[in-house]
Amino acid sequence: MPLNVVLEKLMGGMGVTVSIFLLTLLFSIPLGLPLSLARMSKNKVLSVISGIYISVMRGTPLMLQIIVIYFLPFYGFGINVTSGYRFVAVIIAFSLNYAAYFAEIYRSGIQSIPKGQYEAAQILGYSRVQTFIRIVMPQMFKRVLPAMTNEIITLVKDTSLSFAIATAEMFTMAKQIAAKEASLAPLMAAGVFYYVFNLLVAHVCKRVEKHYDYYRI
Repeated sequence: MPLNVVLEKLMGGMGVTVSIFLLTLLFSIPLGLPLSLARMSKNKVLSVISGIYISVMRGTPLMLQIIVIYFLPFYGFGINVTSGYRFVAVIIAFSLNYAAYFAEIYRSGIQSIPKGQYEAAQILGYSRVQTFIRIVMPQMFKRVLPAMTNEIITLVKDTSLSFAIATAEMFTMAKQIAAKEASLAPLMAAGVFYYVFNLLVAHVCKRVEKHYDYYRI
């Protein structure tokens, strides 16, 4: 297979990889916050349910979750799905999985805020919602950025797990080409793409961390 054709197919797969990455962040980052608040809720039902959810999502393989979500409509409800559902299933699985990780990261950030700040806000007449939005959330966001960066970088590599249901992302394409050509070159090229993508993501995250660094000179 000519090199330009191989690169063209890999770049097409890279587009799917980037789409999975961006859509997962789009849904999981905001979803993690209410999940985290439910986990810390004084309502025992909410706290237990969210705790079980987080435990299951973090305690079982992401690949298994992808497979379950893809086959659940048919085996669970008898609904026939089209091949287009593969991508949707991947996004759902990744978003639900990473929301659980982000929820725990948010929880650690929220619980790290000194109680004195809540008391000061109460004295100043802030409501609980105003306290959270104006005082707690900005500080929490800054404190959890390094941990979020690690999860986001991991997400870049985890996108390759979507091969489990034959989603045509970059690793799947590289594996198919490598099998057809009996060569490791496509897999090596895919590795280079992942590495460069990770460098770009790490650079952007570092810039965001630097922007919110209160102590920079």
